[in-house]
Amino acid sequence: MDEATPRSPVAARPTWSPATAPVWLVGVLATLAGAGAAEAFTLAARGFGVPMEAAGVWEEQAQAIPVGAIARSVVLWSIGGIVLAVVVARRARRPVRAFVTGTVAFTVLSLAAPAFARDTAVSTQLVLAGTHVIAGAVIISILAARLAASTPRR
Repeated sequence: MDEATPRSPVAARPTWSPATAPVWLVGVLATLAGAGAAEAFTLAARGFGVPMEAAGVWEEQAQAIPVGAIARSVVLWSIGGIVLAVVVARRARRPVRAFVTGTVAFTVLSLAAPAFARDTAVSTQLVLAGTHVIAGAVIISILAARLAASTPRR
């Protein structure tokens, strides 16, 4: 191509890639994917007849879990994970290891909530625990891949 040939405006634009996108943005997108996957799992369980009623930590009697509540909960709890990812991306010597270790530990600890839910059917407890694992698997893996993409190889 010589200098007289005009360049295509498409070729001049930078391409967007999850590997180069800001960590917080990848975290938000991962959270939406994780929330959607967890909510879809819950909807499937409802379709198979699992009673989606659970008692909260300080509640004696089970309450109905509304459609969308699981996704909302995933989004709220994922804020901490996104903040952790941003911090370790900037400060940790091994950001992937720090992020995965911390978030997997928090995910395992979060399984205590469904396990100890009073007045809640075992099938519901299993579905709720499954939502924690599904959301964690989706969000942690996407953010870990993003952190790995920006970590220099040694």
